[in-house]
Amino acid sequence: MDSISVPELVERLSSEEESVRKMAVFKLQSAIGDPSFADVFIQEGGLPKLRFLALHSTGNTLAYCLTSLSRLLELDMGWDHITDDLIARIVELVVAQPLVNVNRGAMSVLAAIVGNPHHRNSQPGVTGFQRLKPAVESHPQFLPMLVEKITSADHALCANSLHLINSLMRDAIANDADFEWPRFIKQLQELGVIKSVYGLMQSSAVQDLAHPLLEFQSLTKVLLRKWREEKVDLEKPDHRRAIRGLHAASNPDKAGADPKGSKRQNPAKWRRLGFDTESPAWEFDATGFLGLMDLTDFVYKNEDGFQKLLLEQSSEPEPQRCPIARSSLAVTSILYEHFEVDKSDEGEAHRYVSMESRSNFDRAFKPLLLHWSRLHTSGLNAFIRLWKAAGAQLEDFEKIEELVRILIEQIVGQAPRTKEIKEVEEELADFDIQRLRELQMELLELTYEDAWGHHLRQVRDELNHEALQFVKEQRIRCLLQGAWFPQTMHYSTGSGPVTSKSLNRTVPSAWRFVRLSHNRRYLHYADFEEKTTTEPRLDALQGKIDLSIVSSVVSNVSASAPTTSSSDSTLTTLQHQPASTSTKITIHGYLPASTNHTRNTSDASSAGQKESVLLQLHPQSHTLASEWLDGLLMLLNQQPITADTNKLVNLIGGYGLKIRLLNVRFEDVGMEDPVLPSREGLTDDYYYSLGDGMESAV
Repeated sequence: MDSISVPELVERLSSEEESVRKMAVFKLQSAIGDPSFADVFIQEGGLPKLRFLALHSTGNTLAYCLTSLSRLLELDMGWDHITDDLIARIVELVVAQPLVNVNRGAMSVLAAIVGNPHHRNSQPGVTGFQRLKPAVESHPQFLPMLVEKITSADHALCANSLHLINSLMRDAIANDADFEWPRFIKQLQELGVIKSVYGLMQSSAVQDLAHPLLEFQSLTKVLLRKWREEKVDLEKPDHRRAIRGLHAASNPDKAGADPKGSKRQNPAKWRRLGFDTESPAWEFDATGFLGLMDLTDFVYKNEDGFQKLLLEQSSEPEPQRCPIARSSLAVTSILYEHFEVDKSDEGEAHRYVSMESRSNFDRAFKPLLLHWSRLHTSGLNAFIRLWKAAGAQLEDFEKIEELVRILIEQIVGQAPRTKEIKEVEEELADFDIQRLRELQMELLELTYEDAWGHHLRQVRDELNHEALQFVKEQRIRCLLQGAWFPQTMHYSTGSGPVTSKSLNRTVPSAWRFVRLSHNRRYLHYADFEEKTTTEPRLDALQGKIDLSIVSSVVSNVSASAPTTSSSDSTLTTLQHQPASTSTKITIHGYLPASTNHTRNTSDASSAGQKESVLLQLHPQSHTLASEWLDGLLMLLNQQPITADTNKLVNLIGGYGLKIRLLNVRFEDVGMEDPVLPSREGLTDDYYYSLGDGMESAV
């Protein structure tokens, strides 16, 4: 840049030779972005020459000239030379000039003019949008060409075009009269700007066009906010016309004529449409003009369906009728909250753009927001469908509203950036109400987990520890009571030859009784030819194992056996399920060379500290197997492993948690006073069901 002579460059801008002028303005576009260079360029009288070239040059010279001018305006310089004739020339270039590089520069200059309204050679109070209006009105194809260029294959041209549209929209919304900017926005929408931008948001070009696309998304929120903040006022002609249109579209003449023939006096004129009162204007307080727009869109786009729906609802008892208007306003509010329209996303969007991962882009872009009206229509249809499916009544309105909110979060909120609006509409129409209720319960659990999770986990851990100690004591008491185990097994021969069926009919040939000593240090046992009617006394059991030498207890008992968690020691009437004939519990231990312990196995000899089998038990039911296996493990301070024991621990811990929660009062957690159920018509025999296995009765 230092090698460029500014006076020489300015002189060449007015050269009679086209090639000299082109080279000069080519160098200028690179250097003019430096503020110090720009100051010298203006002092040397370069601006009038640059303006002259913008008015009269063509081709690449014109393209370089416009680029230089836009960069100068970005530095907030050169505004005195932005005259009406120059604006008209640039607007004409957008309409008629086929060269892409000329179009790019022209749109950059216009965007700078619209976006910087303060330092301009114009009348006081004239905004950027108004400054362009005369030139735009003289070229009716300007806006159509601008929207058409959004879909250009040249991404830079596409970005400049969308940036100019954004600037026009922002300036019109901020500065134009109330009756002008809605007309301008409607004109853009009719030209297909929504469809074009929506396509770009779903395309692979999203990263190249991130900034103008996110700006358009932000402007969409600005529009929605502005419409919502606008109060419905029947003094305004368009508001009054919309309200009256709703009534006319409902086909009131066929809804039921007055018996006296009067068409004016219908006591439910507006309530028939689903309003709460006969003064509908105030019911739009929460949604403003946006709610009225959404309702009128729903009605006008399917007028026949709306009339049929009203007739269908009028045949229902009044409490069971779905209030269409109220439901529409609810869906508007749900969408407004879902898209966080009140929250400006410009800073957040730029933060996402600065991070290059694709997932961040997908989080930043909300293309479905552009199809607000279609989402509202689908959401309202879903509301009505859920109302009918649930058989709801007016008192259930908030419940259906909550289901629709979850539905929107699930379908719209989980939709990837590339998902088509048509698919979203179909899913909203088909989503199963049962699955929706399951989602509602899952979300409720997550809500409680967020609010109470830390406290509940702490209480649950404490109760589970207490439950484990309780079950440990119960299991050990089973060992203290003792139990009979078959010592050896043989096949029954009373039914003929051994078959696949008779294999399961095994009977014990001898019995072993095992009992834990009162001091819980020894396991006593003895063998008997048959079971005795009374349990043997402890001093009658000759065999004894010192539990201090037990090294491990192993078993082939299934950890998930299909059994009950109750013990035969605590519920004597329980019918035990038979265990497999091969079920066994093996107690291993280290026997010293001179041991006094009795052994029942054939290989009784041991040497040194070799681990040996001390005892084998063959429990005849899953319950007995669980009691003795886990009892022995817990006696050795090891964790239980069977499903029976673990289920019992969880059951006791769960009941303990419920009992603790019964002590939580609503005022302790900041809840409103609960609505208590009425006892009208109930007798003293009425009680509530508190858990599994208990049935309420009246």
